[in-house]
Amino acid sequence: MRKRAGLPKAAAAAAILSALPLSGAVAQDRQPPPEIAEKLALCVTCHGENGVPVVDKAPVLFGQEMFYLLVQLRDYRAGRRANETMSPIAKELSDAEMKGLATYFSEQKWPRIEATAEVGDAAKAERLAVEGQCSQCHLSGFVGNSRVPRVSNQKPDYLGQTMSDFRDDRRKNAPAMAAIVKGWSDDDIAAMARYLATL
Repeated sequence: MRKRAGLPKAAAAAAILSALPLSGAVAQDRQPPPEIAEKLALCVTCHGENGVPVVDKAPVLFGQEMFYLLVQLRDYRAGRRANETMSPIAKELSDAEMKGLATYFSEQKWPRIEATAEVGDAAKAERLAVEGQCSQCHLSGFVGNSRVPRVSNQKPDYLGQTMSDFRDDRRKNAPAMAAIVKGWSDDDIAAMARYLATL
């Protein structure tokens, strides 16, 4: 599948939405509730109809914990987390729509992301993980829980961007994470992102 480079503006996503038929536009394990169907069709223009994102720096949402997803949507709406695409979209979501979308995505099966690591990535990433005590929050296997995300088999471009944002103080809604990656180099972040993506 050919990927688009970078996240589109919200207006561009809305234009794509207008071309999508709502019935059959989203491939899923069950039909979404009608009250979120239109918003969901907008979500999949970046995050993918089958859970595999079609935009490089968009994360996998299928199978992520409901409460974590809900908190992130609230943070986008409140300005605690910022993204040129997600921020304006979240501002238009009601509390009920946020909960409905978070619940829907959490109930889907995590898709398998194809990724490759480079020689030396595993050793470097495992050292960084021990030093940063990553498994204390993300748990064994980096599967996450209701308060921290699953990062195993997540999109490497998204992981790299997210860790860079924490390190460089562009993302401020998880101070503990920012503190851990503060001293990481670009090479450290790239190795960790590639390693996690292959798990």
